[in-house]
Amino acid sequence: MKTTVIISGGSLEKDFALAFLKEHSYEYLVGADRGIEFLKANGIEPTHIVGDFDSTGKEALSFFEKNENIEIRRFNPHKDFTDTQLALDLALSLGSSRVYILGCFGTRIDHVLANVRILRMALEKDIQCFLCDARNRVRLTDRPVTLQKDGQYGKYVSLFALSGEVTGLTLRGFCYPLTDYTMKSEDSIGVSNEIKDGEAQILFKSGKLVIVESRD
Repeated sequence: MKTTVIISGGSLEKDFALAFLKEHSYEYLVGADRGIEFLKANGIEPTHIVGDFDSTGKEALSFFEKNENIEIRRFNPHKDFTDTQLALDLALSLGSSRVYILGCFGTRIDHVLANVRILRMALEKDIQCFLCDARNRVRLTDRPVTLQKDGQYGKYVSLFALSGEVTGLTLRGFCYPLTDYTMKSEDSIGVSNEIKDGEAQILFKSGKLVIVESRD
């Protein structure tokens, strides 16, 4: 099982990111555009760098260009895809079976929405992919999921249907259960649920479900 961690160019809390990299083993570390500034500032060597580097300081890019061990993939700023999507595409091409993306949230809501939607790229290849920061962990699934209360990422669990309906949605072990519910993409019924029992089950028949584990 190969794991890739992507450091993207959104908001990145230093203590969280450093602890995450220390606690998780990985085969590949990809710096996506402005994310390489965090890597340089903290003396961390990536295996790959990808992006158009339009938002990256020249000093950081020049620094890593001198390292022959780092593979650099440069794109024209007038490209069709975000740097994070290019980094995820690279991670998938490397044969990753699990991908974590840090620095994927921030003040640009358009980038946040884009990052949630690119999770579908990994899902279609049956690869686990998570968007993570200090307060949120986001994934996309097309199959049932069981969450353990003592291993949850945060207090709250929110569910959203992605681009269509999620049918037969049944929630067990939550404070607010559901039975055979059809969730539409505009529904907010899945926001801010909590795990009540030792474990909680998210069951459904069809569709793609965004799972957000979060804490205040």
